[in-house]
Amino acid sequence: MSLSPSPHPLAGRFQALADPSRLRILALLRTMELAVGELAQILGQSQPRVSHHIRVLDEARLIERRKEGSWVYIGLAPAAAPEVLFALVDQWVDPASEALFESDAARLESIRADRAEAARRYFEAHAATWDNIRSLHVAESEVEAAIASALGDEPIGTLLDIGTGTGRMLELFADRSDGAIGVDRSSEMLRLARVKLDAAGIASASLRQGDMYSLPLADRSVDSILLHQVLHYAQAPGTAIAEAARVLRPGGRLLVIDFAQHGREELRNQDAHLRLGFADDAIRGWFASAGLEVDRIDRLEGGELTVILWRGRKPGRLQTREAA
Repeated sequence: MSLSPSPHPLAGRFQALADPSRLRILALLRTMELAVGELAQILGQSQPRVSHHIRVLDEARLIERRKEGSWVYIGLAPAAAPEVLFALVDQWVDPASEALFESDAARLESIRADRAEAARRYFEAHAATWDNIRSLHVAESEVEAAIASALGDEPIGTLLDIGTGTGRMLELFADRSDGAIGVDRSSEMLRLARVKLDAAGIASASLRQGDMYSLPLADRSVDSILLHQVLHYAQAPGTAIAEAARVLRPGGRLLVIDFAQHGREELRNQDAHLRLGFADDAIRGWFASAGLEVDRIDRLEGGELTVILWRGRKPGRLQTREAA
């Protein structure tokens, strides 16, 4: 049974935390959002028992739930000021609790590995046909025209394409940039991108192997960033957006192109999509947390799935090569 609502919210939050399992859940969510089933696997508890703990934490407004198809993802509630909470936990943690957190963190790595392996198998199996698979979801020519419109006539400056795949975005926009960089974690994808860019005569682009959560770039080193049909593969979309914001210069733009929320569960099961699209509010929240201001949203209703373009800008003035 859940705890009775406290007439004093502060007391209610401390009451919700007075359980080892709920402290373990919060410590895990400190690292990344997790599905209820994944939490059950890590904690070694039944899903109903974990759902009870989630309900208590939700009632105390310490976490937030988001349903995606048949999965429910759990994350920390920004309004709960988790940085303050964890500062207290770090100060008060005892050796026994710390050992328990470390054990859970080790099991979390197994979840990470399972997710990453599913995505890797998919990418490797479909590397040669990835552009065609994208086009099955929505007319790619329409999406590319919308991306060009969202970039507008402003100077692109240094362009970064995260999850570049076969390099299509570089092929389209490298010639408009002061230098273009494609990052992808798959060496097979990068090999295909090199062949494709060479055939297109694109010599101004460089390709680097790297992860969206740890980009091989310095702070404030690029002016425009594209995340084209990449975020639905992200274990932690907010972290990926924050990492993109880190390398973005003041005045620079981040353009996320992905699906609106949908219920096509087969995309998760067959195509390794970790997220069944995104709501505007979720993207706005991640952008805001990363210090970006959403200034444009475009919706493309073609095809079975709706594609949305979310553009965010980093406060400040863009210093282009011409203005420098």
